[in-house]
Amino acid sequence: MDRIHTPSPALVIACVALFVALGGVAYAAATIGSPEIIDGSIRNRDFKDGTLRGQEAKRNGFGGGAIKESTLDATQLDPNDIGKVKDAGVADGLSRQAVVSATGTMARNRGATSAARTGEGQYQVVFNADVKACTYFATLGDTADGAPPVGEIAVSSLAGNANGVLVVTRDSTGAATVDHPFHLTVSC
Repeated sequence: MDRIHTPSPALVIACVALFVALGGVAYAAATIGSPEIIDGSIRNRDFKDGTLRGQEAKRNGFGGGAIKESTLDATQLDPNDIGKVKDAGVADGLSRQAVVSATGTMARNRGATSAARTGEGQYQVVFNADVKACTYFATLGDTADGAPPVGEIAVSSLAGNANGVLVVTRDSTGAATVDHPFHLTVSC
């Protein structure tokens, strides 16, 4: 007589649990979509590294704080507005500079509108924006490739003009003002 083997109660329960678990995952995958996900409930840590690519993100799909391509327009930047970045030099803080000859003629510049010799060893350099709250750095230096002169140099804000810098050059003893070429950098 053949004996029919009946599964043990433990095996029956294990199989039922397996089918329920597989069915639940399949059901969730088939029925849960974007409308069922609460905004902000999925975080970066919920994604496995390397699983998201650019094609998964739709254009302008990262919320109201995301940068939209249409807002990136360099023509809207005003080079005269000290609060906006014109180029990498401005971003680094080396926004304005001038190289001035001993006669007060500007040899080259960035952001300077004029330079003038106002007296022996005294110069004023005017920039295209308010530089009163900036830092000034000046050094004696030839305007081309000649040897730099020997002497001293001092800088300060130009009285009565927030866009200007006063530069004074002296001999090597510091006693007398003398005309010298110089390089001036204004960092804001």
